[in-house]
Amino acid sequence: MASGRSGYSLFVGNLPYQTTEDELGNFFSRAGNVVNIRIVSDRDTGRPKGFAFCEFDDEQGAQRAIDTLDGTEFNGRSIRVNWANSR
Repeated sequence: MASGRSGYSLFVGNLPYQTTEDELGNFFSRAGNVVNIRIVSDRDTGRPKGFAFCEFDDEQGAQRAIDTLDGTEFNGRSIRVNWANSR
């Protein structure tokens, strides 16, 4: 999905390398309506770098994700969740 700054983007760090976009989207959907997930991969190797961006359609869902999911366990790792851009 090409984003035109219509959503609210979060940085998600400390992800297990085998994480899929579907898994992450399902996990974050408990906080609100997820419109896009992008797992960042190394340009040269194609391997995931262990972080992603999760975009919500409203600020309330994004803030709820930060409040409820930051520091929680996801597939054996304690993830970091915060705003992707400065607010």
